[in-house]
Amino acid sequence: MEQFEPDRPSAAQLAAMRRSLTGGRGALTRRSLLRASGAGALTVGALAGLTACGIPPAKRSAEGAAAADDFSAKEKELVFSNWTEYMDISDDEKSRPTLAAFTKRTGIKVKYTEDINDNVEFFGKIRPQLAAGQPTGRDLIVVTDWLAARMIRLGWAQKLDPSKLPHAFANLSPQFRSPDWDPGRAYSYPWTGISTVIAYNSKATGGKKVDSVTQLLDDPSLKGRVGFLTEMRDTVGMTMLDLGKDPATFTTADYDAAIARLRKGVDKKQIRRFTGNDYTSDLDKGDLAACLAWAGDVIQLQAGNPDIKFAIPAAGYLTSTDNLLVPAGARHRGNAEKLIDYYYEPPVAAQLAAYINYVCPVDGVQDELAKIDPALAANPLIVPDKAMAKKSHAFRSLSNEEETAFEEKFAKLIGS
Repeated sequence: MEQFEPDRPSAAQLAAMRRSLTGGRGALTRRSLLRASGAGALTVGALAGLTACGIPPAKRSAEGAAAADDFSAKEKELVFSNWTEYMDISDDEKSRPTLAAFTKRTGIKVKYTEDINDNVEFFGKIRPQLAAGQPTGRDLIVVTDWLAARMIRLGWAQKLDPSKLPHAFANLSPQFRSPDWDPGRAYSYPWTGISTVIAYNSKATGGKKVDSVTQLLDDPSLKGRVGFLTEMRDTVGMTMLDLGKDPATFTTADYDAAIARLRKGVDKKQIRRFTGNDYTSDLDKGDLAACLAWAGDVIQLQAGNPDIKFAIPAAGYLTSTDNLLVPAGARHRGNAEKLIDYYYEPPVAAQLAAYINYVCPVDGVQDELAKIDPALAANPLIVPDKAMAKKSHAFRSLSNEEETAFEEKFAKLIGS
């Protein structure tokens, strides 16, 4: 396995960020580093850069996938771009065990790079080549669902061959099988699921359980000690659920009602602030009594602070995904498909989940994960049980016009 990681923080820098984000306790997660870099909510200006106005879609084959020649049979190689801290690594930080095992099994050398720090920034990096019908130099990338949807719409993702993905097809968890932006997973497979839940510091709440957005917005004992997220889909989606609206089918009126409800929380100073990942430090110290949180961060915090609890609201919770995608023009689609399928083998998926601590999208992983760490296997934030999975909701795809309008309204709210 060949590995190159441009501008990767040094070990000392990562250690410093770990201490600043988790009070010296938890590991630095992929999402932690993303939030620490200030890449939280999209700005209206950034959104304008993503509308792709005037950019023609890539040429498509009759099947609807972006056309590309595949050199996998004679070139046993693969270029894989991922987010920082989103892959297992050995204790001496010199190898990636699951990738090394893949190369040993298949003979495919993986040039692995963690050069994705933000969806908007990364899309800006690869868009000129995609728009010109040129290869990006990457065979496999990991992008968040809304950006995956955009690339598929533009014809900038290659259609996958289901016959090459037997493990992925068989083992993909039902809750991730058919998002509205990629029905039947024709172009993508989840790398991880990202659950938005309610977290609270039981010491700061006096032992009171906090398990609804209604409590966050209306409980006077929490006034001034509540946090919501700078991610529009998470904050507005969770508020819509609390209002009895489904984020998968909402209207503009539903969206506006959620914004208005959050506005009241701002105006009466119930909400302390809207945060990126920096909520972790405040929650750990008790400066925030309760907040919306990402499940992977909660697991890390709990490892060092027994007062940190989480709750799944009766109204439900938001789930998004980071997704494996083969970009248009990639030379090694077949090799990429082999790697995608490899990570859907339960023993491999378990090894990855044990390291990154996000929701594993692979059915059958629990028994394998228990062999590594029984506590992780029993944690519904990593392996959702059936009851939790039923409460999962996805935020529907947005048109370019909706995305710009909705983000503008949200930016005004959190900038107040």
